[in-house]
Amino acid sequence: MLQPITPDYYDYEWTAIESVSCSNDGGAVVVWEDGKKLKCHPLWLRENALGPGGIDPRSKENDLNIVDLNLGTRIAQAYLEDGALVVQFEPGGRQASFHPGWLRHVAEGEHQPFASLPEPQIWRATDLTEPPTHDGCSVLESDEALAEWLDDLLGYGLARLTGLPTNIQTVASVARRVGVLRETNFGATWHVSVDLNPNSTANTNAELPAHSDLPSRETPPGFQLLHCLENTVSGGDSTMTDGLAVAEHLQTKEPDVFKLLTLRKWTFSNRDEGEDHRWTGPVIDKGDGRVPWTFRAFHPVRGFPAMPYKEINDAYSALQYLGHVSNSDEFQIRYQLVPGDLIAFDNRRVLHGRTAFDSTSGIRKLQGTYLDSDEVYSRARVLRRRLADVDSQKSIHAARKDSNA
Repeated sequence: MLQPITPDYYDYEWTAIESVSCSNDGGAVVVWEDGKKLKCHPLWLRENALGPGGIDPRSKENDLNIVDLNLGTRIAQAYLEDGALVVQFEPGGRQASFHPGWLRHVAEGEHQPFASLPEPQIWRATDLTEPPTHDGCSVLESDEALAEWLDDLLGYGLARLTGLPTNIQTVASVARRVGVLRETNFGATWHVSVDLNPNSTANTNAELPAHSDLPSRETPPGFQLLHCLENTVSGGDSTMTDGLAVAEHLQTKEPDVFKLLTLRKWTFSNRDEGEDHRWTGPVIDKGDGRVPWTFRAFHPVRGFPAMPYKEINDAYSALQYLGHVSNSDEFQIRYQLVPGDLIAFDNRRVLHGRTAFDSTSGIRKLQGTYLDSDEVYSRARVLRRRLADVDSQKSIHAARKDSNA
């Protein structure tokens, strides 16, 4: 039997199904040797059947218009062929086969968005004294090095590169190794330096407490990259705080504060002569309960309480408590950016900042850009798939070489 085509670009191990039975509701239940089960809904299998009115083998996408799907479709017959599932649908009598490894990855939840990505490693300042660090030039040249850097970036929420060229194009070059740049009102890339007429607090020499960028957007940028071009000033240490660690602390130690931060809403608005972005939401948006959480924590653009007057005092108290915790020595790390360094971090998870610096003592010049989270997640998945395929081919080649020896 030819192996069934899967509706994606992954190579799945041929995990043969041990038994299959039809269920009373028209579905099919497959069972593997280790007892793992998957109940397959007939409409879901019908949509994923190879061929016209199903999965196009060229695009790997479903071309069945939902209005043409017969909602009365049932599995009339199900059996195994070389461990693969074969079903016959009624009405119509169409037959389709399904790769057992593809079905197994669904049974184990490996199709879920975060299943193939690194688990978040929640950290405090005692766990992580400085960002995980990688060689910048290697990441620009090697997919293996890029994959390792992205693993740390997704796991810890931040990762640093060192030894990069100190020109303004470098940050875009690194970002494009990952995906498409997220353009904002600051441009596709932007500078962080002291401006005479700044349109952002970042472009002053003032201290910036732990915060996240652009909470005035419906969807704030997922990841931020900052590349150091020059830094000769006194002060200006970079700071990072893991928002997941802060949230964990609040949930455990101060549940009332956590509730206020997740339920009370504020209207955030950027203040710019040519732009007027506004969005209303809580300071901590729990999202799907894992990642991405969205921390909307930037006081310069937190404009208006979006809550009844009587709730405002408690909301401010909660904000102040969050400020104390996220800027405390227990949760915040501090480090110096030197020319050639690039720090990337999850803007919706990690709260970043800097200490004040003396702008008369030298020059501090950074170049930055944003990436949507989707770009980072996608690149990490594709790299894992490609590198796994390369390793598989190397193993096959080595086995053939040994057999011919």
